[in-house]
Amino acid sequence: MPNSTARPWTLALFRAVVTCEAALALGQAVLAGSFLSGHYQALDLHALNATATGLTAAAQIVAALLWWRPGGGPGWPVLAGLALFGAEAGQIAMGYTRALAVHVPLGVAIIACTFLMLVWAWRPAAGPYPAREERV
Repeated sequence: MPNSTARPWTLALFRAVVTCEAALALGQAVLAGSFLSGHYQALDLHALNATATGLTAAAQIVAALLWWRPGGGPGWPVLAGLALFGAEAGQIAMGYTRALAVHVPLGVAIIACTFLMLVWAWRPAAGPYPAREERV
């Protein structure tokens, strides 16, 4: 049964922010690879993009809160957003301290989780009117 109090704009906002977060996360991997390939200017862009990624993760928490209350969506994306923000804060700290043994695998985990959230957010059942089950 559809949620009659659902506010579709909150889902649209959440999807937009999650999409931006995924694009920035992918950009982090590209910039890191560019730096490792000898384009040393990419390190400054990697640091700048890390700040943008962290700010977007904070915006994702706000968007998840709005989708949950008053939007009528699930509450767990708020917790996932908080975990992502914490992981990214740790990631930034590990990058500046050059702790690459933590920085690289944590970056891979962040990107994987970000893309899982992206796929989940864009699936049809995330919308205010879940897909109907087919009756046989």
